[in-house]
Amino acid sequence: MTLKVIGAGLGRTGTMSLKLALERLLGAPCYHMTELFEHLDEHTPLWHAAARGEAVEWDQIFADYIAAVDEPAAIQWETISSYYPDALVVLSTRDPESWWKSAFSTILQVKLNPPEEMSPARKAWLDMVVETYKSVYPDGFSDEDTAKAAYTAHVEKVKATVPSDRLLAWNVSEGWKPLCEALGLPVPDEPFPRSNSTEEFLARRAKNV
Repeated sequence: MTLKVIGAGLGRTGTMSLKLALERLLGAPCYHMTELFEHLDEHTPLWHAAARGEAVEWDQIFADYIAAVDEPAAIQWETISSYYPDALVVLSTRDPESWWKSAFSTILQVKLNPPEEMSPARKAWLDMVVETYKSVYPDGFSDEDTAKAAYTAHVEKVKATVPSDRLLAWNVSEGWKPLCEALGLPVPDEPFPRSNSTEEFLARRAKNV
């Protein structure tokens, strides 16, 4: 199996909904941070190597997947899209203000205020993510204006770099149609999946603390 879709949108831009939608459309698993949590020992060292700028054989991670979205894949979109040159790049976006509000309440808090006690695998994962984030947030991500500027710069870089015939800039509010048109697939006769709201994220984290 080879990747047909690479998500370049950062976390909290509808990436879980996108994962579920792509799995429905393409009929195979889509990689997401939740998948990484199922393979921490095997995959974290490879992601950490990529964060250090080392070459990675991406099939070691994506052999069983048809798409990859969310972080850390979205941060490594350039090297992954070069490795899979025929894959569609989907840039999931939202306005910087709402992105910051959601991200700061959820995924950024995990990095800024990690649990005092973590398993070795989780500690290695956190070290990898912090290293990975340096390429997107060179000045850190605890300050609102700095983080929003970094988020905007990421979006603009993807738009400026990926050829237009290979790029789909997409907002979760647009639902099925743009994805289906870009992939040449019919629109499913069912509601677009919506998942992993801020409330759902926080409830899940509370159970895992």
